[in-house]
Amino acid sequence: QVQLVESGGGLVQAGGSLRLSCAASGTIFSFNGLTWYRQAPGKAREWVARITPGGPTYYADSVKDRFTISMTDTGNTGYLQMDSLKPEDTGVYYCYAPGAFGGQGTQVTVSS
Repeated sequence: QVQLVESGGGLVQAGGSLRLSCAASGTIFSFNGLTWYRQAPGKAREWVARITPGGPTYYADSVKDRFTISMTDTGNTGYLQMDSLKPEDTGVYYCYAPGAFGGQGTQVTVSS
């Protein structure tokens, strides 16, 4: 079974940038795509972005034009480039692909 591991989170001031990584133990993203979710304290998990096999990307309205999802050609690493961060982007970010075990997430904290 493929395992996913998220990394790259941290503390950043509003307006700053972070790049999250999602490492897979197999080349799963090329076949199954990649989705990023986030969960803020006390709130339900929220869908953030998705990249499908072949490349079309989709974004939640709240992050459109600020976040960019991508993956390597090898299909075993995915990214979420986050620019112009806002305090409301704070939360734990998780990556997901069908058929893979999810990771523990990576904490993103944006200070005002």
